[in-house]
Amino acid sequence: MAHYFEERPEADSRPGTVTLVLPDLHLRLETDSGVFSPERIDAGTRVLLESVPAPPPDGDLLDLGCGYGPIALTMASRAPGATVWAVDVNRRSVDLCRRNAASARLDKVRSLHVDEVPDDVRFRAIWSNPAIRIGKAALHAMLTRWLDRLTPDGSAYLVVQKHLGSDSLQRWLNEQGWPASRLASRSAYRVLRVDARPAPSPTPSPRPSAVRGSSGDQER
Repeated sequence: MAHYFEERPEADSRPGTVTLVLPDLHLRLETDSGVFSPERIDAGTRVLLESVPAPPPDGDLLDLGCGYGPIALTMASRAPGATVWAVDVNRRSVDLCRRNAASARLDKVRSLHVDEVPDDVRFRAIWSNPAIRIGKAALHAMLTRWLDRLTPDGSAYLVVQKHLGSDSLQRWLNEQGWPASRLASRSAYRVLRVDARPAPSPTPSPRPSAVRGSSGDQER
């Protein structure tokens, strides 16, 4: 059985289009078989896009698991001064996102495979409808990899279905040191805000040992 989180989907290509309509945005997007939600904008993605605050106006932003690009293109439209990194393991998705960004004339979207993002890039915001169905261990590894690349003042916004473990994911995030809170809850989805892990407090330097005696009581 083919999954949208495979690197090279084996499903035969069946091109299509979907329309993303938001109060501030109207986009027609190319889709195809073998990618996430090819026939309609996923309900969780819509909840996320209708709930999150405006992205930072500049710097580097990340759409983790971009699919054909509804989240990345919304970020780029709302923050035209920012560079939006749209990443996915699925190379068909990456290609679709790149074409959709070009069609929308959003030239600051960088659509790449997850392993092609330069190591030194840090993100002021991450928006994601993460692939929960990859399994808990793989999900935790993926989130750790990218949440650790938030800037100190950065935040991530994740949309997760309630019955697929949004509450347990929130607990895990807090246990790992990322302050996580519920931003919104609607239509069986929760949107979690996740802040960067606080920097560890510096270890205090050991106090120097007291000098025994003084010049007045040195041994003679």
